[in-house]
Amino acid sequence: MGMSVTISAAREQDAEHILKLQFLCYQSEAELYGDYGIEPLIQSLDDLRAEITQGHALVARLGDEVVASVRGRVDESGTALIAKLIVHPRMQRHGLGGRLLDAIEERFAAEPGAQRFQLFTGHRSEHNLRLYRSRGYVQVSSEQVGPRLTLVTLEKEAAARAFVASA
Repeated sequence: MGMSVTISAAREQDAEHILKLQFLCYQSEAELYGDYGIEPLIQSLDDLRAEITQGHALVARLGDEVVASVRGRVDESGTALIAKLIVHPRMQRHGLGGRLLDAIEERFAAEPGAQRFQLFTGHRSEHNLRLYRSRGYVQVSSEQVGPRLTLVTLEKEAAARAFVASA
């Protein structure tokens, strides 16, 4: 390929590309849990645009192509809720997900209100769980949301980000 991947803030015109990538990336999750009605697969473009404007949204580009994305926002309790970390299937297993996670944590850590980072994934999503745990996240709860799906919530303190980055 010869090009390097760059990470930057998502722009409004990226929304359609992110939605298409999200649909592609969540097919494997839907298959894993036998549920093609999961929120990322039925999210509307307007809802995605609202998510982008309400918090931070990052994209990774290979040239002009959006190949990965993540987004989130800080809630009133000081929790940076990180969501929909997606990487194009052909770009997976090369560290891009970790780079995006680090980048969005850095964005949130720059906000005085962000005290902790939180995200969730399905209980069978071993690759996701490994990535999050390798970045210092620990399970804080789980909730069965369907006959085949339990959501695992993981969290770490925002101060831990500075420590992990300097270690």
